[in-house]
Amino acid sequence: MIKPHGSAELHPLYVADPAQREALTAEAERLPSLLLNSAAAANAVMLGAGYFNPLPGYMNLADSLSVADKLQTVDGLFWPVPIVNLTTATDIAAGSRIALRDPNVEGHPVLAIMDVEAVETVSDEQIDFIAEKVFRTLDPQHPGVATFKSLGQTLLSGPIEVLNFSYFQAEFPETFRTAYEIREEIASRGWNKVVAFQTRNPMHRAHEELCRMAMEDLGADGILIHMLLGKLKPGDIPADVRDAAIRKMVEVYFPANTVMVTGYGFDMLYAGPREAVLHAVFRQNCGCSHLIVGRDHAGVGDYYGGFDAQTVFDEEVPAGSLELEIYRADHTAYSKKLDRVVMMRDAPDHRPEDFVLLSGTKVREMLGNGIAPPPEFSRPEVAHILMEYYQRQP
Repeated sequence: MIKPHGSAELHPLYVADPAQREALTAEAERLPSLLLNSAAAANAVMLGAGYFNPLPGYMNLADSLSVADKLQTVDGLFWPVPIVNLTTATDIAAGSRIALRDPNVEGHPVLAIMDVEAVETVSDEQIDFIAEKVFRTLDPQHPGVATFKSLGQTLLSGPIEVLNFSYFQAEFPETFRTAYEIREEIASRGWNKVVAFQTRNPMHRAHEELCRMAMEDLGADGILIHMLLGKLKPGDIPADVRDAAIRKMVEVYFPANTVMVTGYGFDMLYAGPREAVLHAVFRQNCGCSHLIVGRDHAGVGDYYGGFDAQTVFDEEVPAGSLELEIYRADHTAYSKKLDRVVMMRDAPDHRPEDFVLLSGTKVREMLGNGIAPPPEFSRPEVAHILMEYYQRQP
């Protein structure tokens, strides 16, 4: 199996030993507390689950600036996005040991314990520098920029010990998996070449066929459908609905032992190319050999070019930085002429009217009115689940 990023073995920060975890949980009740924001809590979950291997905790300012500028830490570890604990708190001292509390669970239980190595103030100019490098814009309407610039300007850095996985295990017990659990399941299935498919949306026919194309083109043993379970922007489909729709599609339309449906606990960044590279890093940590990167991967609005998330791997990722490879996908749609789903680049003689193309707005209108999209666009079983959701909306 492919090695984790940056180390020979995976080093998740979750405290797996029950006795040690119980002792740390008791200790945390005596420690000063910090209520995290959702972004810092999501970073803790990803660190605990091994997705952000080999990071030992939150980055300091020098590493954050270096990662934003050069895609590497000061010590030279390749990394595409700063993993930070930014806060508005001003009463925490360097050298202290603190309990990090979960903002997303009622009662704010302790999520992790942190040894605070440094407390640094990030200037307005530094905040803008990081945001512009990561998101390629400072437009306050960009949801990632808006979130990042609202987190605060006190940066806490240092190692953490993670005690639980927030709400993800409780709300998605059949879907949430850590990176090490996914590696174990890949090994148990006997898979060697595994293709990851990232999604924050339900999967329509084009997505389904894209997974099939990648698997066949690469001679892969299986597909990891890996959905984001954390916070999204308004209007996106909730994780539980998406999970049900994807599982139904896999159950009906894929052969047994060819697909793993899993999810990870992170908030969407909408960082386009940089987020695509982050997706590649943590899919390597899951044990995947390839990641499907399509048009506008992890994008939002018109901030990124259609294929920027692919060209970033050529232009900004140094050779040898990752063992995982990307599978470059074009826009995929149902061809009326060929009576099958194709990548549009493979049908140069087609006109737009030769494809079944529906806008997201049109699909939402149809589903909300109880009208199933054409079967060439969406499987009827998937459309039924989505119609039920949209018809419940006010």
